[in-house]
Amino acid sequence: MTVTAVVSLIAIVLVAVVSGVIGSIAHRTRLTSDFLVASRSVPSRLNAGAISGEYLSSASFLGIAGLILLQGVDALWYAVGYTAGYLFLLLFVAAPLRRSGAYTVPDFADARLASPALRRVCTSVVIVICWLYLLPQIQGAGLTLGIVTGLPDWIGAAAAGVIVLATVALGGMRSVTFVQAFQYWFKLTALAVPVVIGLAVWFGDSHTFARDEPPEFREPTTVSVTTPVTLDVRLSVDVTARGTVDGQPVDGPLRWVAGSSHEVAPGTELDFAAGEPVPVTSGSPSDDESWLRPFGGGEQHQLLATYSLILATFLGTMGLPHVLGRFYTNSDGRAARRSAVLVIAMLGGFYLLVTLMGVLSRVYTPQLLVTGRTDAAVLLLPSAILGSGVLGILVGGLVAAGAWAAFLSTASGLLVSLASVISTDVLAGRGKMTRRFPLATVLAGIVPTVVALVPTGLNFAEAVALVFAVAASTFCPLLILGIWWRGLTDIGAIAGVVVGGVASAGAVIAALAGLDAFLPGGSGGWAGVLLYRPAIVSVPLAFLTMVVVSELTRSRRPADAGQVLLRLHAPERLGLMRDRLDDRT
Repeated sequence: MTVTAVVSLIAIVLVAVVSGVIGSIAHRTRLTSDFLVASRSVPSRLNAGAISGEYLSSASFLGIAGLILLQGVDALWYAVGYTAGYLFLLLFVAAPLRRSGAYTVPDFADARLASPALRRVCTSVVIVICWLYLLPQIQGAGLTLGIVTGLPDWIGAAAAGVIVLATVALGGMRSVTFVQAFQYWFKLTALAVPVVIGLAVWFGDSHTFARDEPPEFREPTTVSVTTPVTLDVRLSVDVTARGTVDGQPVDGPLRWVAGSSHEVAPGTELDFAAGEPVPVTSGSPSDDESWLRPFGGGEQHQLLATYSLILATFLGTMGLPHVLGRFYTNSDGRAARRSAVLVIAMLGGFYLLVTLMGVLSRVYTPQLLVTGRTDAAVLLLPSAILGSGVLGILVGGLVAAGAWAAFLSTASGLLVSLASVISTDVLAGRGKMTRRFPLATVLAGIVPTVVALVPTGLNFAEAVALVFAVAASTFCPLLILGIWWRGLTDIGAIAGVVVGGVASAGAVIAALAGLDAFLPGGSGGWAGVLLYRPAIVSVPLAFLTMVVVSELTRSRRPADAGQVLLRLHAPERLGLMRDRLDDRT
């Protein structure tokens, strides 16, 4: 193991240890409200830090920079959407949700419509969303450990799963709050340091993107292909290949002419000389000028995919159980709104740094464009800029530790949401919360940890965008209509959640299973695009279903709907807010 790997491993271990120490210092968990909502006593600033730390996952820390490296300005919609989602959350959901006195999404549904059936449906959706969201987090931990140490990815995935399980099971929401706030500031530092150094080096290189040429290899580079790729060649390139290219075994020099495409099989090694133009994976912008231009890639139906992505990210945030759970911890609705405003500012600063990391990666780690494994860009950038000296090793260790902090914080929040629902809805009545919650945590975490050992091949940001589509198609309509429309009925809510969930989750499962290849036009056709971006169909379908079915079953409107909505929207000084938690259990 190299010195760089040892330092990175030590940094990762230190982050895990410090997170555990902070969680144990804050550990005073005795009551139900401690486990589920930290006794609703978290100050706005601390909660904003915890929300930001929890929200900024592997998709944000690694995935977005990788997508910007690969797709250019088109990938900015991920960062914009993830941040703008909190604006919609602030405007429509944050304060009324806190005033409801609920402690989970199923509990809010029960408080609003008094339907055990709806509560069970929401419990199932929470489990599906959190499990789908946990997968890329745990896999990201494996990727990070594999990149920086050379160890198998499954070791990092398994270690991350065990650490998160232990942290959440012992302390619940109260302990996790302090850990996540610390991890946000650590992640911000882990990005700011390499960005400042990288910009200083880049300005001295006088590199420009305003050119009709692809990136160039800055030094002799060997690329190992681990998954099948099709490479587009913008300018002629000389390459030495060992393996299988275009279906033929090759062991020697090749010349790929401009405008050609070549299929490279797994296990193939490609050697490029310094100054050679970089071939890119098919469908990506092949030169810097098109990389800066919207829809500069060669993929079809890019506008459809972008609109669907915008809908999923803008509306999906308010449907994520671990995000909503954070607003239950505020003392009142005003505090929830203050937290949301602070979060928007904190996310904006973070995503600015991630964007700059993606830009720098285009210059210093262009070899990732050949393999398509662009999630590794953030991890490889420090050594690419600073070399293998002491500073490069230290900054690389800092970034690796920051990546692990991203996985741990988001996975912790997701596991708290899962355990909260399982302990209150699945294990209800089976002992005290001090026993039920740790058991629920283990039950909730085992499945995604085991499944995460099998790679999906999706970019982390793309995988999380699929989860946002499910959240936007299920809980977003339920919350919007449940908070702002008194005509919603339990049957209408169940129908909308089921229809939206089946449409979006079905698309997610089909996409992960690779079924897009069997659709008309393949993965590049409009049907294939909708598999990966189902929100533009599933979200309006869910809203429409809820409204139509509620109108058809208007006799089932709760008699106290007006009183409940008054409590959701009335100022706190009127004293109408009620808490649904019972600390005796």
